[in-house]
Amino acid sequence: MDSRSHASPQQVLPARHRHDGTWRFTVPPVEGSVPWVRHAVRDLLRRRRAHLGEDLMFAIELVLSELVTNGVRHAALLTPEIGVEVTLRDGRLRLAVEDGHPYRPRALEAVPDRHDTGGRGLLLVKAVALETGGDCGVTPTAAGGKVVWATLPLY
Repeated sequence: MDSRSHASPQQVLPARHRHDGTWRFTVPPVEGSVPWVRHAVRDLLRRRRAHLGEDLMFAIELVLSELVTNGVRHAALLTPEIGVEVTLRDGRLRLAVEDGHPYRPRALEAVPDRHDTGGRGLLLVKAVALETGGDCGVTPTAAGGKVVWATLPLY
């Protein structure tokens, strides 16, 4: 994992923010990447001593699974690698997954259609993010792809 922490070891941060930073890595767009990302991020958060309860860790793993699975299922043909970014800052966690596919999922903005079976995973991401006091969305990239992201409060 590529670690690009914003806090150098010499910086003195308040105890509750010593884990702040941003970490980026890429994975191939294959099914095996989904559990790998879950485990890698869980281990990263533990190493950074982020204060997470069991319910929040479950929510984080659920969100990651959905975001990476969508990249694998829907963007693999146009994406040689899926980018994953984890940011801890000021008591919030931001999870972002980038792919090269131009399609912007509307499930994060829509009300579910009872007859449509697609897009339920992103609706779940939205529900989890909002229930915890966070947010989620889709941001286009300069290269024509997208970043699907969710933020969750840590406390």
